Amino acid sequence: MSLPGQVEGAISSVPGFDCDTPISAALAQEFYALGYKFCLRYLSLEDQQSSGDLSQQEAIDILTSGLALMPVQHVREQGWSPNGSLGQKDGQNAAANAQSVGFPAGVTVWCDLEGVSSSAQQDDVIEYCQAWCQAVETAGYVPGLYVGAGALLTGQQLYEDLSFQHYWRSGSDVPDVPNRGYQMLQFLPSSPITVNGVEIDVDIAQTDRRGGQAQWLRINSGS
Repeated sequence: MSLPGQVEGAISSVPGFDCDTPISAALAQEFYALGYKFCLRYLSLEDQQSSGDLSQQEAIDILTSGLALMPVQHVREQGWSPNGSLGQKDGQNAAANAQSVGFPAGVTVWCDLEGVSSSAQQDDVIEYCQAWCQAVETAGYVPGLYVGAGALLTGQQLYEDLSFQHYWRSGSDVPDVPNRGYQMLQFLPSSPITVNGVEIDVDIAQTDRRGGQAQWLRINSGS
């Protein structure tokens, strides 16, 4: 079953959040009432969703509250070692799990790039990202890259050596993406933010310097 809503470019300057906690219908309505306009929830690294990951019913509850929705795949444990075959596997699982939740083609599915082993080679990171990107794109989704701490790549490599055209800047100290910039900005305060009893990171959507936007799913009520 496909999720309700339409794929559309993310509205600039509106606040949203990402979290690793399931969002009930009541919580989604409370977040929307507080002024949040979108949400990002997690897909499994494995070939099926696990307890605590985004489910189809949760996605429906989020969307019917008025919040837009995008999926992001979990990152591996700190110090993980990337390579091309792992990137292909993770990308295929991200796409398969997005499909199982019901996301239609055209939605941005995000890869969480952070915490890479300091002994890894930059070429290995590039091969992982490229394989992940291709697997997600082949499935009909729009691949996006969350650039977190320990991604190991320079801004120039992010722009020139990767096929991604959608970037999400973490709240950590990460490089700019030359000539393009970011479509999503995450804000990490000195202490975690808890809203409605849920620990969240706050995000802002924006149009990048090349006119690109994240593609989210939203039930358009005319607002």
